[in-house]
Amino acid sequence: IFTIVSVNQILLLLLVLTVCAILYNKVHQVPSALKNETVDLESSEEMEEEIPVVICAAAGRMGAAIAAISSIYSNTEANVLFYIVGLKTTIPHIRKWIENSKLKEIKFKVVEFNPMVLKGKIRQDASRPELLQPLNFVRFYLPLLIQKHEKVIYLDDDIIVQGDIQELYDTKLAPGHAAAFSDDCDLPSTHEIVRSVGMQNTYMGYLDYRKQTIRDLGISPSTCSFNPGVIVANMTEWKHQRITKQLEKWMQRNVDENLYSSTLGGGVATSPMLIVFHGKYSAINPMWHIRHLGWSPDTRYSEHFLQEAKLLHWNGRYKPWDYPSVHTDLWENWFIPDPSGKFKLTRPES
Repeated sequence: IFTIVSVNQILLLLLVLTVCAILYNKVHQVPSALKNETVDLESSEEMEEEIPVVICAAAGRMGAAIAAISSIYSNTEANVLFYIVGLKTTIPHIRKWIENSKLKEIKFKVVEFNPMVLKGKIRQDASRPELLQPLNFVRFYLPLLIQKHEKVIYLDDDIIVQGDIQELYDTKLAPGHAAAFSDDCDLPSTHEIVRSVGMQNTYMGYLDYRKQTIRDLGISPSTCSFNPGVIVANMTEWKHQRITKQLEKWMQRNVDENLYSSTLGGGVATSPMLIVFHGKYSAINPMWHIRHLGWSPDTRYSEHFLQEAKLLHWNGRYKPWDYPSVHTDLWENWFIPDPSGKFKLTRPES
């Protein structure tokens, strides 16, 4: 009897030990598996949250790109990747400026834009020659320059970002929309500024409605225009809808028929976008694109309003690195002097 009891006890003990071993392994393996899974999720999430921001670095105004980048980088914790687009002759300068300043910590890629893609597509316009610079048309070719991202932010160089760029990146695009812009009629606070400086904010200000080709579009001349100096773009939709090809088509038609170059707005890069994206774009929060700061050297916004703004845009002739200009202090907060000394601010004699 003793032997039988002993054997049973031993078997029971072995069974208990086996169960304990299984439970031990399970308890200690689960956190390990969870940990591995969490790491994979985090790395995947980190890849998704890389925010690509495209900014051009043009000769004579590289300080603008530097100030814009500085303002974005200083006001966010997001994982921003800057695509800095330049011509072959300007790229060494901008790279040296970044690498020899406090911006050396940023993540960036320098992309060369080949102006030959524009050959035969731009009608010369003597009234605003600066608008014909090749880099003004970089926004037309975003999918050719930026390969691996689904969503991209494009910014003009004459901007300052005061908010967290993550907010702008999180702009929702409606299904079927390749881009989001700010309407020129979207913010009551700017209406008085626009009226006082005579700035156009409808299609009439950009397209020549005397031309049959424009009238055939069926777009009312009083339709509110939008400003393509700040764009949140969906690259999949952009490619699917062949947006670049559509824009090139209207550039070519303008060369042949002079549909918009000499009109009031003078926006040789804006006008084709107004046509191609008419009725097919999403809205950017108005505070993420406060415009017209460069339209007149005399017209100013209230300081309180500008402090609330997330993004300031000196569109127009009067740039904050030149003189005269308005609200230059807000811009200079983010400017980093050129280590090479080539780019200098234009300021009145002290």
